[in-house]
Amino acid sequence: MIAVVVPTLDEARELPATLDHLAALSGEWEVVVVDGGSRDGTPALARAHALAPAVVEAGGGRAAQLNAGARAATGDPVVFLHADSRLPAGAHRALSRAATNPNLVGGNFELRFDGGDRFSAVLGAVYARQRRLGFYYGDSSIWARRAAFGALGGYRELPVMDDYDFVRRLEAHGPTACLPGPAMTSSRRWRAQGVARTLLSWWVIRWLYVAGVSPGRLAGLYRQVR
Repeated sequence: MIAVVVPTLDEARELPATLDHLAALSGEWEVVVVDGGSRDGTPALARAHALAPAVVEAGGGRAAQLNAGARAATGDPVVFLHADSRLPAGAHRALSRAATNPNLVGGNFELRFDGGDRFSAVLGAVYARQRRLGFYYGDSSIWARRAAFGALGGYRELPVMDDYDFVRRLEAHGPTACLPGPAMTSSRRWRAQGVARTLLSWWVIRWLYVAGVSPGRLAGLYRQVR
């Protein structure tokens, strides 16, 4: 049994298709939807879906949702899947194979942005380059062994960069693996900016965080560029 935690906030348009996708995947999955206070009926849609996911409601931001979902789940490893993302068809097989390696503590999936155009291709190429350098984010479907997640104390409840912070600690905790894909994610939040501004914003926000700028201050900048 592999757990999938899906954080949501006003994802009524996206979530049904996400749950349809998970229901169609091969393998045994435990799906937990964690809602952060939607006003569009997202929790009700999740409860009514034929997949019958567990539904948890947790405020406090995305990191708090991810932690609540991991606590509610029993499967191992745990995959953290955004509502606008899709796992590859062979995800269960890849995760099961990775779980047989006792040294691996977690990782992510090879990633492709949807759209099939130059914008999406450039984002995907840059993301692949960053992954080779050990940098990746939540939209590439981070996964972790339950023991490693517990040892790290889960996600730190930061207003932004919670996924980056978790990945840096996961990478320091032990070997990780980028599993074959590609997983797919939406470029919807970045498309209005164009390639240059998107890549610049990725670089600026990350290095301001590394330089010690507080996540609270970065949250305002993140909202502006998103």
